[in-house]
Amino acid sequence: MVQSKKQKYLFLAFCLVPTLVMFSIFTLYPLVNGLYYSLFSWSGSSSAAEFTGLNNYVKLFNDSIIPRTIYHDYFLVVTKVFGIMILATFFAVALTQLRIKEAPFYRIVFFFPNIMSVVVIGILWSFIYNPSLGLINSGLELIGLDSWARPWLGSEDWALPSLVLPSVWAGIGLFMLMLMGGISNVSKSYYEAAEIDGATEWQQFWKVTLPLIWPQIKISILYIVITTLNGSFIIVQVMTGGGPNNSTHVMGSYLYQQAFKQYNFGYGATIGVMILILSLITVLIMQFFMRREKVEY
Repeated sequence: MVQSKKQKYLFLAFCLVPTLVMFSIFTLYPLVNGLYYSLFSWSGSSSAAEFTGLNNYVKLFNDSIIPRTIYHDYFLVVTKVFGIMILATFFAVALTQLRIKEAPFYRIVFFFPNIMSVVVIGILWSFIYNPSLGLINSGLELIGLDSWARPWLGSEDWALPSLVLPSVWAGIGLFMLMLMGGISNVSKSYYEAAEIDGATEWQQFWKVTLPLIWPQIKISILYIVITTLNGSFIIVQVMTGGGPNNSTHVMGSYLYQQAFKQYNFGYGATIGVMILILSLITVLIMQFFMRREKVEY
């Protein structure tokens, strides 16, 4: 069917304009609005907003809690990237290369946490970490390790590390499936050739599998980084509320506290700008260090 240029442009506009409108409403407008309100002192409920210029940014650099929130965010980023990627890669290779009969069942089991709400996951693990009735302390006491039992979410030293386990548990399934898709597309002839050349299974994984699924690994790592920097406040808010004594506050949860609990929306918007800048810088740096040429055999 022959179409005129006008018809083609109308079709493209029909496809692109609704997306552009939605992107503008839900992304560009909040972004510009956040930048705007970061220059004001505003409670969020009053009609009057006092212009303060860069005072909120000066306050940001002098806030002693901000460096701690940044450290907590990047602690979760590093531990989640290593924890999720190592386990997801291990299980993806095991379920595709070892010819396990129950592989479809295990796929469902590992992916199940991904269909659960983060709030539900946070509540579930709060019960698991419960110092009196939780499975962890009860299990330690059962095997005679009573001295290891502790109030996990109530300890300044253990509260933040305790958030890593539920975060990793909830993320393995999705990235395992992504890596399994990449591994399934690797031709078996490469493994046969490597085996003929005398390569061990570890060498086959390191020299064949890993280079060929690098695009999936790279996308997975970037996705984990972005979602952690922008979304880890949910599990923090549900499980610890930023406590005890600000020991688990991340940038997002501290923004929530300033904006919605202390009614300092101007300062909250400033923290949001900081999150945006740090996220962009982090992703650009990681894109630079993870760049590599496409591998073909």
